[in-house]
Amino acid sequence: MACGRGAYEGGGLGLHGHGLVERQQRGPPSPDEAPRCEVVRCRRYRCKRCGAVMRVVPPSACPRKHFSGEAIAFALALWALCGLGADEVRRRTSDWTRRGAAARGWRSLTRWARQLGARELFGALCLGAVAGGARALAARAAQALCAHAPLAWRGAPLAHQAFAGARHVS
Repeated sequence: MACGRGAYEGGGLGLHGHGLVERQQRGPPSPDEAPRCEVVRCRRYRCKRCGAVMRVVPPSACPRKHFSGEAIAFALALWALCGLGADEVRRRTSDWTRRGAAARGWRSLTRWARQLGARELFGALCLGAVAGGARALAARAAQALCAHAPLAWRGAPLAHQAFAGARHVS
């Protein structure tokens, strides 16, 4: 909370329910499925002391992102580890369609790679210094996400492992 007080500190509850909001989450629900947009309901709470409102989101949600953490990890792994082009990665990860001159590439990949370097995305990953640009940084992050995948996923393709590993990294 903005005031630094806990939800309960002996004197009663400091948070009260403040409704539900819907949030879109894009990407494939599993590595083998087609991408889609799902609407998830998020609970809101309001601090009695300072009035701050906070949202409780599912663990797959990334702050200020339309795509789930699993979808972002999957896209980065397809692009950086599997060597697929941005157009193919977008086709496998995004349900949005683009037409005309804007239909080439996918700028989100390089933006996500920059955010990895600034620790704004998957901040729990310690990537260290990475030379070689956005794709090299994305490859390092995808490898780290693969390491977080459960043992049952270890025989799966790397992109699938990164997808599963993203569930365990905030």
